Amino acid sequence: MNLHTCVRPDQQFRFHIHKPSYEVANLRQNSEIIPLGTMNKSIVNNSQNYPDGNVQVTASDKVYEIANPFSFKGSTFINGTWADYQAKQPGTIHLPQEPDVSFAKNLSEEEQKNLHLILNKLPDPVLLSLATSSTDPLDLSHLAEIACDLFHEQDKSFLHFEQTNRKRRAIIHKPHLFEAVANNPHLPERYKQAMVLRPGTQGNSEIIGEYTEDSHVLEYLRRNSYIPWGHYAANMASDTIRYSLAELNLSDMQGLRHLYYQRTHSRLAADLNLPPLPEKRPATPDELDQCQMAISKAIKAGGKPPFDATLWGWNYGFDFSPTGYRLNASHQMIHQQFAMVPSQSNDYATFCCGDLIKDCCTRYKEETGQDFFADYLGCIRNNRRMDGGKGESSLILFEDKHCLAFIPKAQTSQWEVQLMTTCNTGNILGLNTAGRTSIDTAFYRIVKGLHNLGLKLMCTIEYSSRFTDQSGQRLIYSFLPKLPKSPGAFSESQLRFIMGHFPEDFATAMRNALD
Repeated sequence: MNLHTCVRPDQQFRFHIHKPSYEVANLRQNSEIIPLGTMNKSIVNNSQNYPDGNVQVTASDKVYEIANPFSFKGSTFINGTWADYQAKQPGTIHLPQEPDVSFAKNLSEEEQKNLHLILNKLPDPVLLSLATSSTDPLDLSHLAEIACDLFHEQDKSFLHFEQTNRKRRAIIHKPHLFEAVANNPHLPERYKQAMVLRPGTQGNSEIIGEYTEDSHVLEYLRRNSYIPWGHYAANMASDTIRYSLAELNLSDMQGLRHLYYQRTHSRLAADLNLPPLPEKRPATPDELDQCQMAISKAIKAGGKPPFDATLWGWNYGFDFSPTGYRLNASHQMIHQQFAMVPSQSNDYATFCCGDLIKDCCTRYKEETGQDFFADYLGCIRNNRRMDGGKGESSLILFEDKHCLAFIPKAQTSQWEVQLMTTCNTGNILGLNTAGRTSIDTAFYRIVKGLHNLGLKLMCTIEYSSRFTDQSGQRLIYSFLPKLPKSPGAFSESQLRFIMGHFPEDFATAMRNALD
């Protein structure tokens, strides 16, 4: 096969094992042998860094190279020594719990009386570091007072505003500090409400949707976005604070997803001149089903909506480096974003990442004569351990008749998890109430499992087909955690993803972490 993929028509994953052995010519001219320190009262020097002749490399670590199932996503490389160590103890695959941090508790009682003055004297990078790492509400309350102009009435806090260039804006003295402290889960609620949670505090974005069934989620319209045809955000409401996956429940997840389904169906119904969903209240599951069936029928009859694909994503978790680099989401409060993508035309090839999946499926069919997803599912079900050992070999976390949660054979981030429909649908328009419930529940189980392993930061993206596509493409969600020692660098920019564990062993760790 010419297509760069680990999927094969015999429904077995294929990969390569590198066993490097080579000679390196020594082109160095000078040596600088110097002492480095001592060990057991003897001098340690750097003579090993300056060999006399050529270097012979033998029995180097094995490296496993596995092409991603989807050719546009590059290849994954697994260091054999690292992975062999993890294979012996997959239960150690987790992040440590973050320690409690307090600046105030390290001060004397007298110094604590002057905490605000002391904090004001610290350099901004130190304040930023404290704002993101402190677990002490007292620290964070004082940092909030330094960051912006607040006033207090009884048990509530409020911002002072000013008029600038015809716009109202909060008076913020240190913008980076404001963001960092407002997004710290340990900040007292009265400050969270004042600084970020009350509708309108962060701008005039219109609230155009709401979910109230055992949860409370609001849908905001993001005007003037880089997505110019309607960009929406589903945010947990100010009376349902969810800064952490530990606080998230299934109803919250269903609410976040419901607003996505509802907005998509509403837009398509309007574009196809179909009866609209009811206004000024959430649609019921039955109403979504009826709307879905009407939309599908219209498209099968030749209807061509001007927008025929979805764009969905979720950045979970906030962090700031002391130098001011934002490391993930724009805010900590759990939220999701979605939009629609224009249909392709002869003179305008719009981009949807799901189109890349279709291209892979098309090329696979041309080369093998077989359906890509049938073979991909077969490979997942027939999986064997990469190291040929006798340990756990399954990549599957759980499944039902609608979807399958699994660990991809070629992970593109440490701890990547994928969710894929097993029913024949490539987008949310092919999901009825039972299918939507299955996907939402799987979402919830996956993110709670990752949380149980210590997850703090994550991006999740959707690969979906065009609504008019009948190629057999499946809907896929990719959960992409960000770990402290895997920030991404030149290798990842070249689509070369470096792992320290076998996917089968992470699958074991994830199954043990599922609620």
